[in-house]
Amino acid sequence: MADYKMDADHPGTAMARGVQGVLGKGLDRIEGALKVSGTATYGYEHQIDNVAYGFLITAPAAKGKVTGFDTEAARALPGVLDIIVDDPRIPRQAAAFGPAHAGNDEIDHYDQVMGVAIATSFEAARAAAKAVIVHIDAADGRFDTMADVAHASGPPKDSRLQDVAKGDIEQAMAEAAASIDQVYTTPNQVHAAMEPHASIAAWEDGTLTLWSSLQILKVARQVLAKAVGVESAQVRILSPYVGGGFGGKMLGPDAVLAAIAAQKLGRPVKIAMARQQLFHNVYRRTDTHQRLRLAADKDGRMTAIGHDSVVSQGPDGGFMEPVALGSISLYAAPVRHFTHKVVTLDMVMAGAVRAPGEAVGMLALESAIDELAEQCGRDPIDFRKLNEPEVDPMTGAPFSTRALVECLDWGAQQFGWARRASTPASVREGEWLIGMGVAAAVRINLMMDSEARVTLSPDGRARIETDMTDIGTGSYTILAQIAGEALGLPLDCVDVVLGDTDLPPAAGSGGSFGAASAGSSVALACEDIVATLAERMDATPEQMTLKDGHAIAGNRRVPLAELVGAAPLVGNGKIAQGSNAKTYSQAAHGAQFAEVAVNAITGEVRMRRMLGVFEAGRILNAKTARSQAIGGMIWGIGYALMEDAVLDQRTGQFVNHDLAEYHVPAHADVPHLDVHFIEHVDEHANPIGVKGLGELSISGAGAAVTNAIYNACGVRVRDFPMTLDKILAGLPPL
Repeated sequence: MADYKMDADHPGTAMARGVQGVLGKGLDRIEGALKVSGTATYGYEHQIDNVAYGFLITAPAAKGKVTGFDTEAARALPGVLDIIVDDPRIPRQAAAFGPAHAGNDEIDHYDQVMGVAIATSFEAARAAAKAVIVHIDAADGRFDTMADVAHASGPPKDSRLQDVAKGDIEQAMAEAAASIDQVYTTPNQVHAAMEPHASIAAWEDGTLTLWSSLQILKVARQVLAKAVGVESAQVRILSPYVGGGFGGKMLGPDAVLAAIAAQKLGRPVKIAMARQQLFHNVYRRTDTHQRLRLAADKDGRMTAIGHDSVVSQGPDGGFMEPVALGSISLYAAPVRHFTHKVVTLDMVMAGAVRAPGEAVGMLALESAIDELAEQCGRDPIDFRKLNEPEVDPMTGAPFSTRALVECLDWGAQQFGWARRASTPASVREGEWLIGMGVAAAVRINLMMDSEARVTLSPDGRARIETDMTDIGTGSYTILAQIAGEALGLPLDCVDVVLGDTDLPPAAGSGGSFGAASAGSSVALACEDIVATLAERMDATPEQMTLKDGHAIAGNRRVPLAELVGAAPLVGNGKIAQGSNAKTYSQAAHGAQFAEVAVNAITGEVRMRRMLGVFEAGRILNAKTARSQAIGGMIWGIGYALMEDAVLDQRTGQFVNHDLAEYHVPAHADVPHLDVHFIEHVDEHANPIGVKGLGELSISGAGAAVTNAIYNACGVRVRDFPMTLDKILAGLPPL
């Protein structure tokens, strides 16, 4: 096995030396035809005989104690097979990385799972679930973060961020030539994936097979096994296609209850959570309350940066939204102050949603940076460049790669930043006020342990096997490109098998670490094969060229099938994070540009154009990378203008708990988006030199929009999203 830990830069892979020419190309996704033709089978669509259907039974209040269930009427309905409300394994809390609070009669969030109705059809199961009466002693709940802030706790010990204080920020603010001290707020948000959480469970000879929609299979397998009381080896999970994840497709109550019900009934059971149930039984992104304190001297150099956040969590949640994750190392300033408070509420737990930390933290930070730049009388881009650090300002470590200034400069030239009017509300087209905005983008770079197996068969075809998932990001394609480049094979000679826990355990999809982790393990697996091929060519790997299914060395050109012989060549690759993660400050960077039009009469905002310029290490596929960036920028538009899970403070429920009322950007809301990549292969990060991209492109996008709105009309809103009612009150007179 090619087993490598990133304690030092990798000496170089066959992929990097490859001449096949498939790496980096904007190739179509190899599973794309299956998806657009409807023949890609998602978890709930798996065809299985004698299947029963389940529908979740949930609590009618957010706080209280269950005193009993009335199931008689439900059991009498046609087609009903069972009502399960008394199994101690029932997960009565949203499962993030594990079902918590199982078998407890205490209710701690609205619509909490109480059990499941099983029937011969989905409609019958739904009717039965609705007929079950859950008797409770209701109690008053806590739903207001700031009302309970006096009882807040600090960051959990295992949190990615801890409180930091370097220097005296109060003194720095008092002595500053210019300063900003403002509070920015963001609301609760949800994942809003089109595919709901859905699973099919079947038992055979004590072994559980689960077809589901999950992002990280090796974790899901462990959690599911523990939840139902078996060993991990007795659980197989299949998730070859995932219809959107965004951090939310971790093991949920649908999977656990399907397994419990299938075991009890002795037949397969499928459960899909209703859209309304998803809002309260899949973890949310917490609301945030962020105090930004920034100070600068007379020359515009920042002397202090403070980012203090208050977030919420459910009673069983251990996750803390790392709000200041982007702020920690983005700008130079000798005084640095970052604190975090967590308030426990009677709500579903908070967890990772689409770029946790930077997505909402950068929305506030990059708005505040623009405010401080204006106070200093400096152009927003010049101000950011002036405060560019030479090394990580928190640790002193060198940056692995950092091209923020390059991204800002390239974007400014292409976007026409020089035409931007520095005075707000000074450019008008009829009743529309026009403005431009900019923001920096940053996302920490992560890598997780990951394994893969690559087999080169006697017919010259390669087969990649790993339990890595593809949540629409292009995993199938980029892994094929990596192997194709390393082994000198066109893509139609590479097969990729993903999403099966019987395969080597990969990192899974999340945190923008998938490509770096799974991709590195595939590249390393190819090293085993390349070494054997080189030996059979009487050459070193560096002396051999692999191209179009042939090996070339020493004036010989031999088909790979001939070199392989009768028995296939198998390579195994394993990658693990090492000390390089601390030796170098690793993050991906970028610059976001936006132009908006604000109606001077109604306050309506229309996006006119956006440009994202990103440096994320090596680009493995120009087409899938661009698609990821566009998707992230669209999320940023949503954060700035519309996303808001509105909480009823009386009941603890989200009142807009469906896709009709929880607004995300639609086609009509999004203009043409341009994306450009500045490619710097990051050899310090991982063997293939890539950095996370998907969540990078979310970060800063919303702030570019809000800064453009201010430039257009002179209105600065700090309570997001910037709906037109908040803009209208501050519009200049006609």
